[in-house]
Order: sequence, then C-alpha cells, then structure tokens
Amino acid sequence: MRTTFLVSLMLAVGSTAPFAVAADPAPAGTQAWQIGTPIVTYWAGPPLTDAVAQQMAEGGFNVVWCSEPQLDTAQRHGLRAQLSDGLLSPATLDDPAARDKLDALIERVRKHPAMYCYFITDEPGAAAFPALGKLVAYLRERDPGHMAYINLFPTYANNQQLGTQGDTVTAYREHLRQYVQTVQPALISYDHYQFAKDGDNGEYFLNLAMIRRASLDAGLPFLNIVQACTWTPAMRVPVGDEMRYLIYTTLAYGAQGISYYVYCWPGHTGGLALPDGTPTPIYQALKSLNREFTAIAGQLQPLRSQAIYHLGMAPPGSVPLPPDAQFRLEPAVPDMEYRVPERVRGLMLGYFGPAEAPTHVVVVNLDYKAEVATTIVGPGKLDVFDAATGVWQPADQARAELKLETGGGRLVRLAN
Repeated sequence: MRTTFLVSLMLAVGSTAPFAVAADPAPAGTQAWQIGTPIVTYWAGPPLTDAVAQQMAEGGFNVVWCSEPQLDTAQRHGLRAQLSDGLLSPATLDDPAARDKLDALIERVRKHPAMYCYFITDEPGAAAFPALGKLVAYLRERDPGHMAYINLFPTYANNQQLGTQGDTVTAYREHLRQYVQTVQPALISYDHYQFAKDGDNGEYFLNLAMIRRASLDAGLPFLNIVQACTWTPAMRVPVGDEMRYLIYTTLAYGAQGISYYVYCWPGHTGGLALPDGTPTPIYQALKSLNREFTAIAGQLQPLRSQAIYHLGMAPPGSVPLPPDAQFRLEPAVPDMEYRVPERVRGLMLGYFGPAEAPTHVVVVNLDYKAEVATTIVGPGKLDVFDAATGVWQPADQARAELKLETGGGRLVRLAN
C-alpha cells in the first residue's frame, strides 16, 4: 500500500511448512479454508459499526475488516470478517506469554460464523518470509478453516523493497517464487496502482500476468488490489468507467478477488466514502460492478485460466491472439502502437476451461473512454452471461454480437 496503517484483505496458509512451530493439532473434522464466494473487499476503512457494515453490504462488498468485538457486527449484516489484531505478528511466536494470548484469541474466534481470515501484514520484503511462514503455518495448524492474509508489493517496487535482485521481471519473479515456497500461502494478493496524473502506469498488465502465472503454477487463487483514490499530486482519482476497466481486466486474468484502495482514509481523495460516511461516485458505480465481479468470478471459479490475449495495443506482459485461436473477434482488431503513459486501447480475450480446450471466454473492452461493438466467434454455439441477472442467454449460433461498455466486458461460453 502507500500508507502504514493496518488494513487490506486476506491471504496465506497452505500445506505444512518445514519450519512450522509446534502447535496443538487441529480439531478432528475441521475443513481447510476455501475461498467460497469470490472476494470483494477494500483497504483503509472506518471502524465497523452497523451503519458502515450496512453500507458495505449494500455496496456489494462481502469481506470486511474488523476487530474481535466487531465480528458480531459483520455477522448481523451477512459479511465475512478479516480479523486484525496486534497478536497476529511473527514476534508473538517468540514470546511465550504473547503466544498464549494468541492461542486464546484463535480459540475464541475460530468458530465464529463471520470469521473468514486473519490479517497478517502488508508488503513484506523477502527477508521477512521465513518468519511469516512460521506464523502462517502456526495459524494453519490451529485453525485450518481460516486463512492468514498477506499482501505483496507491485512490480514497481525496487530491489531493496522486494529483497531480490535484477531487472523488474527477474526481481519480481524471484520475489514471488520465494514467497510461495517459503510462506506457502492459500491465496496470492498484491496491489498495483496505474492511474497517474499524466497518464497510465505501463506495468499494470505485466503485473497481472506475473501474478496470474505464479497463481497457476502454485494452484492458488489470487486477488488484485486496485486504485480507487489519490494520495499524492502525482496520481489521479479514477472515475466509474476506469473502475469497470479494473474489474473486467482483473476478471479476464482469472482473479477470484478484488480490493479497493481506499474506502476512506485521512490524506486520501476519492475513495468509496467521505469522512462523514457519504458515498462517493466511485461507491455508486461499484454497487453494481461489485456484483458483476462476484457473478462472473463465481462462474469461472471451477475453471482454469488458460490464456490471455491482447488485440490492438500490446502493453508489456501481453500476448497477441494466435492465428488458430478457438475464439476470435469480427471484425479483426487492427494493431495499434502503444507508448507509455497513454491508456491501452483494443480488446482482450481471457480463455477458461476445465481441461485443455477453452469453453469460456471473457471479452474486455480495454478502452475506458469509448464503447465498443464486436462479434465473438467460437467453435460451436454460444451462450452469453448476463452478470446482472446471473442468467445465461443462448445465442443459438457460433457467434454472438456484443456491445461492450467503456472498460466493460462480457462472459461467453460454448453452449452445453
């Protein structure tokens, strides 16, 4: 993140780590954490009162930050809780008295109906991974039903921050490799903010591609934390069309979670609510977009992200559509030159399927300033998903005409 306060989403746990601290075995019959409903959450929000929880539920959020006393508030509003507590630190394991308090905390919260995950830390360097791995393993042994959440740096972090060496791709790939191997997370989370005052960050798709690859290699879901505010004169406040672009590009790359920086926090402009709780235009846009994210990500959850193809501009990290692609667009999208910091334009296809051949495709309009009409053509009859109603609509042929909103997208599948 860009601040030092405690606030985010969720991550980490997995198989037993070799450096695990001894702990009592998990209760018989306890199930390992599962992502369940795709995650919609936020960074940097106000204390969880009933009024705040109601606003978040109405806005389509389903994971909220809270302290132990606020778990009941989350439950009253049908929300899943990410627990934040000072005991959730690697240092706790080195202090017997503090460890006893952590054990008591886990025992109190692990059966709470709203409990979803534990917040651990934000943007650690590689040097912190061994200690974090100990804590993650310890929590997993005592409470396998709730993950430990850690958020990672973006690609534009420097070598000192990452704790690895090399150019952007080399250092970041090694950072991800060490993180997955040492910490053994249950979910990979990272943040990347691309909307600068003078244009767009050129590494947004590179970061998405690298996280997607690490996620697939490790067999883990991932979550993207995206920009919803400005905290410096160098950055701008996104508008609703740009939020739609962030959501649909995140979906096309296969994410099962999205988080917004920030909900509301001092020193930040924009966000989802003003200090008095008044919703911002971004919140109003997200009320429907969050539900679209959940609906589409839910359809994709049983599938595997197979490929991502960019048509039009080719930003760093992108792959062009091959000539023998099973899904294609008509008319063909002409190549366009891309130069940072201009916005990316063109379209994108995210392929998904249960096995080798893709059965589903997310079609995204990468231009968040203009609508696009296109036709998707597949190897058989197609259905088009209505994310607002959750209903598949048959096209009754191997092609479907799509009208894509600014920065928007549609999910299409081969008919059963």
